[in-house]
Amino acid sequence: MIEIATLADIACAAGEKILEIYGTDFAVATKADLSPVTLADTAAEAIITSKLNKAFPGIPVVAEEAVSAGNVPETTARFFLVDPLDGSKEFIARNGEFTVNIALIDKGVPVAGVVYAPAIGRIWWGIDGTGSSSASVVDGNSTVARIVEPTPIAVRPAGIGLCAVGSRSHGSGEGDPRLSPFAINEFRSAGSSLKFCLLAEGGADIYPRFGRTMEWDTAAGDAILRAAGGRVTCVDGTPLRYGKRNQSGDSDFANPFFFAFGDPRLSDLIANPDQRAS
Repeated sequence: MIEIATLADIACAAGEKILEIYGTDFAVATKADLSPVTLADTAAEAIITSKLNKAFPGIPVVAEEAVSAGNVPETTARFFLVDPLDGSKEFIARNGEFTVNIALIDKGVPVAGVVYAPAIGRIWWGIDGTGSSSASVVDGNSTVARIVEPTPIAVRPAGIGLCAVGSRSHGSGEGDPRLSPFAINEFRSAGSSLKFCLLAEGGADIYPRFGRTMEWDTAAGDAILRAAGGRVTCVDGTPLRYGKRNQSGDSDFANPFFFAFGDPRLSDLIANPDQRAS
């Protein structure tokens, strides 16, 4: 049995360390895939991995920096996916839009997830079949007692004009012909997994991603969005799956391009563009 409060507590502990480093003149290195990495990434991952292994022994942990170093556990039917600092570019830019992501995967499906944005003091979580919630985190402290005023959240029904949210640092998808089936009249930008959270709490309708992502970038936000009533699909309309290994022409855990939807009826427009959700 996975206690979501434990995952939230672990995310907050990592966030506390991230904020310590955020206030310093930290160095930035470049990984083999040309993405940036800082001490905050590695320090937060060490905290998360240690605490997950202690709280949930026997469930493998797939974490971004460990995978980059070649340390990949055997992934069974259940495993954790961790991005200790999603939105490293936002962290480096000091705009606050970075998150700690922890998700539990069961047979390829994200069934529980926590996203914590330490710089803005908000946390979101979701559990399959139970729903999603958000709350404030006072002082970024690493005890669950500091998570206050939890509120259930849910996606909003699609209206006549849709709001799309895209990446702040990697392109929004605005103008892409793959968005033509959707009546979008507003585009917003957000960093990290905050895009999924915005959909989950009814602040936007669609998040198109036509650039490279990895499973740890999306799993926690995906779990929260699904539990809030949304849907995440590949661009052909099939569900986004997790635990992808030995992919032809791509690396382990790499995602295809995808859509995230608040109102799940919007996914019908991929195959039937003449329809409109009402």
